[in-house]
Amino acid sequence: QVQLVESGGGLVQPGGSLRLSCAASGNISSIWNLGWYRQPPGKKQREWVATITSGGTTNYPNSVKGRFTISRDNAKNTLYLQMSSLKREDTAVYYCNQNPPVLSWGQGTQVTVSS
Repeated sequence: QVQLVESGGGLVQPGGSLRLSCAASGNISSIWNLGWYRQPPGKKQREWVATITSGGTTNYPNSVKGRFTISRDNAKNTLYLQMSSLKREDTAVYYCNQNPPVLSWGQGTQVTVSS
């Protein structure tokens, strides 16, 4: 099974930007839908943040649309999430997975938006 390792999180001020990466241990080119998810502090459920198909079609919930951009590099087996105009409510641990999320979850990467 493909293993996923997220990175790129950190502390950023409101209005700032971050770029998250998700490195896969195997070939992701055959995986149709890949996605980013997040788990805000104090919440048990992860929430969906973005999806990208193998053809490059993207989809986002209204909460991040226009601020977040998902992309994939199949040659590098890597998924990205460019986040801009960050808000305090974007604070969460961010994860990548298939969509729907059928792979084992990685450790995630913490994003904290605070002044």
